[in-house]
Amino acid sequence: MKRVLRNLVLAAGLALAAAAPAGTARAQAAAAAPAATPAAVTPAPAPAKPADPLRLSVNLEGTSRPGEVGVAIQIVVVMTLLTLAPSLIILMTSFTRIVIVLGFVRSALGVQNAPANQIIVGLSLFLTFFVMGPVIDRMNTDALQPYLAGTMTSGEALDRASVPMKEFMLKQTRTRDLEFFLELGHFGPTPVKDLPLRVVIPAFVISELQTAFQMGFLLFLPFLVIDLLVSSVLMALGMMMMPPITVSLPLKVLMFVLVDGWALLVKALVGSFN
Repeated sequence: MKRVLRNLVLAAGLALAAAAPAGTARAQAAAAAPAATPAAVTPAPAPAKPADPLRLSVNLEGTSRPGEVGVAIQIVVVMTLLTLAPSLIILMTSFTRIVIVLGFVRSALGVQNAPANQIIVGLSLFLTFFVMGPVIDRMNTDALQPYLAGTMTSGEALDRASVPMKEFMLKQTRTRDLEFFLELGHFGPTPVKDLPLRVVIPAFVISELQTAFQMGFLLFLPFLVIDLLVSSVLMALGMMMMPPITVSLPLKVLMFVLVDGWALLVKALVGSFN
């Protein structure tokens, strides 16, 4: 009996000894294995903020600079200048003389639609910008840039901008035309630098018209001579039924091209403004 109990106890001990290493190994493996980290959750992208719409605000309460004209009055002045800009370009610059002379040349050649009106006006406009380049540069340097920098009020800028424009017009204006408008306006003896624009501008326009018509007359003379010669030759040949313009037109165009008439004409126009 004792022997049987001893065998049972020994068998139980051997079984525990065999089971202990396996359990220990499992525990060690479980301890050695890294703990499973929860998967990182990517947050959903936030909805894009809508862009602010463009806004235009106009302050009509005036400006903070002392002596400055109110914004409302400035807007009225700017809109008025934009409306009168074509008239200012035509009457206060070299445009008047240039476009009239180019029109005379077309009439003297006898071609009514070549060059077209758009070409004549466009060429006159670009020649005007070329001639008025120094005046525009002075106006930009003396008036516009200081005004944009805030060192000059709008009234002072207008006064500064009118100085180079007045000097240009006075150089092209005849003295008799100035005296004529001074007499019409009942002005007394006035120095040249103190002449008001309401006297200078009409005197300048009258002088430009006079000069343009004089240049047009001189341009007409050589073409008139060609017309007379062609008419005389046709009369001598007894070809009275043939219109002289049929023969003289190609001759006038040929002569104008051979002497490089457009270059000579533009040179004379630009040179006439000194």
